[in-house]
Parts: sequence; structure tokens; C-alpha cells
Amino acid sequence: MKGITQVIAVELKLIMRDPMSAFFALAFPLIMLWVKLRSGKPLPGGLPAVDATVPMLSIFVIGLAALVILPATLAGYRERRVLKRLRATPASPTMLFGAQWVAHMSLAAIGTVLLIVIGLAVYGLTAPANVGGFLLAWILGALSLSSIGLLVGALVPSGRAATVIGLSLFFPMGFLSGAIIPRETMSGSMRAIGDLTPMAPAVQAVRDGWAGDAMSPVTLGVMVAISIVAGGVALRVFRW
Repeated sequence: MKGITQVIAVELKLIMRDPMSAFFALAFPLIMLWVKLRSGKPLPGGLPAVDATVPMLSIFVIGLAALVILPATLAGYRERRVLKRLRATPASPTMLFGAQWVAHMSLAAIGTVLLIVIGLAVYGLTAPANVGGFLLAWILGALSLSSIGLLVGALVPSGRAATVIGLSLFFPMGFLSGAIIPRETMSGSMRAIGDLTPMAPAVQAVRDGWAGDAMSPVTLGVMVAISIVAGGVALRVFRW
């Protein structure tokens, strides 16, 4: 247990020392928050923009860490033959995935906390009506999106290729699912397409938990299913 804790701490330190990872996971969402709230206008339906923007940007942060930074880290280790050396140790793919998940989602958690603190202190953000529901949705979103990121990282041979693939997944999902553009401002066809992306259940569940609305068991179940299927395939096809 001590060994895996040390690995997680080292991985998180390495991520935080990477200027690009730290900027895009911690600073860039705050810039987006400022840009989106400059007008101060509520969304269609009267919901204050900040009460939608902070929850949806929390999924933006998760998606960035899970779909871009995490697979690039794993693939970069493969490219530099770090994984080959780890293969000679007692480390297993499950342990490796677990350590990477905790380290990268710790980064996402820090980014989410920063969004919430700034939202509360500066923009009049309303506190979550269902803290437990919000946390459950956040964790399931982190599991489901990370399982996809781990699948990419399990196969791709280089960090650059993993970054390109991760960005190709992340930005279309972010725009269509409501993690970047509020769903209230989208057309019906755009929302319908976005509902088919793996990020959409996370956005919907997090916003429902924040607002205190009933959380759909189907939405939660979809995230669990994605986590199991994509995570299981990632473990099966993982290459050192």
C-alpha cells in the first residue's frame, strides 16, 4: 500500500511540474469561466449562467485530464521504454492503471475545487443542492472518461500520437455534450448528437446533482457500463 501511494504521489508531482498540463487543467478552465460570465446574462429558462457553467466545466477538467493528459502519459512511458522496465517489477497493469487514474483525477479534482472556490467567491455561485449526488456523478464521470483514456493509452505507441487522438476525442465531445457550451443554448439536433457521446451522461448527472434534481438511474448506469467495458478492454489489450 505504501508503494502504490508513493507512485501516485510521484506521478501527481510529475504532472503538476508539466507546465502545459498544469495550465490547461488548472488555469485554462478559470479563463473560460471568466469569458463565459462576462455578460452576466442568465441562460434560457432563467438559470444563472454561473450555476450551469461551473458544473459543466468540472467535466471539461475531467475530460482534459482523462482523455488527453492521461493517455499521453501512458504512451509517453511506452515510447521511452519506462513500461518495459516496470514489467520487470511486481507492478501489474491494474496497479499501473489505478495509480495513473488517482494521480490524474487528483489533478482534475484540484481544477474542480478551484472552479468552485472562484465561482463562490467572485461570481455568486449557488452551493450544490445535493453534494452527495454531485460527488457521485463527478466520480462516475471520472471513471467512465478515464477508462476511455486508459484504452487509448494502452495501445498508442507514442505520447504525441496519444495527444492527437485524445484531443480529437475531447473537443468534439466537449462541444457537443454541454461541457463547453451550455445545452440550453444548443439546437435540438446538436443536443441529440451530443447525447450519444460518452461525456454527455457525466455533464447531465453533474448538473442534476448540483441543482438538486433527480438523477436518472439510466444516466448513472451508462457511466458505470462505459467504465466496465472500456476499462476491461484496456486491461486486456494493454501493451508494455
